[in-house]
Amino acid sequence: MRHDHRPFLLLRAVLAFEDFWVRHFLAPRMDGLGEGHLIRKPWYVQIRGFDVSAGPFFHIVADRARPVEICGWGSPQEHGAVVLGSHCLILPGVRIQSAARIEIGDDCMVAAGAYITDADWHGLYDRTHEGGARAPVVLGKNVWIGEGACVLKGVTIGENSVVGARAVVAEDVPANVVVAGNPARVVKELDPAEPRKTMGSLFQESPEQVKAQQKYIQHLALAKNSWSRWLRTLLFPRRSD
Repeated sequence: MRHDHRPFLLLRAVLAFEDFWVRHFLAPRMDGLGEGHLIRKPWYVQIRGFDVSAGPFFHIVADRARPVEICGWGSPQEHGAVVLGSHCLILPGVRIQSAARIEIGDDCMVAAGAYITDADWHGLYDRTHEGGARAPVVLGKNVWIGEGACVLKGVTIGENSVVGARAVVAEDVPANVVVAGNPARVVKELDPAEPRKTMGSLFQESPEQVKAQQKYIQHLALAKNSWSRWLRTLLFPRRSD
């Protein structure tokens, strides 16, 4: 479809159901979930294990074909932890698995299919020992992980840096650079003095004000949509739809 033909009331009903699902099924599995969060299709989001928390305006977009998984693996006595900052964006197919600690800073974006882990999960010689070697992972503020990239144990990525699509990051990345390849290497340096517009710049108001603005924009975009036209586009779609 080229256009969103859903009636405004239908969209509001879907968003209300998603909010209910998050509060009823996801939030109880987390140690903290900040205000203003937006989790689309939360029934395709898997939160497992221990010590998973996220800051204000945390966003996830999941999909049936590409669910999102965030896991703090281990036992009550010894386990991993995943700490996600404010204004983070997680896209479909992302997996974040921790046996030690993974910290993702404010304004970070993790593109579809990316994988972040702080453990090997099995030993080189003893394949029966779960967990294997492990070391914390830290993503600084405003880091962008490209589609299908892999960030491995013990890695620290400096603020504002970009990891290219399909890159494999096995060593630390300095701030304000672009890395790419397998293993990832610096391919470009970014100007630290250049002004940046981050995810956080979209959410300067309170969560209530942001929701009100979003509702107003949605109403402007969908107010003229009718139930009959929406049903027609589902059953008898046209190229112009």
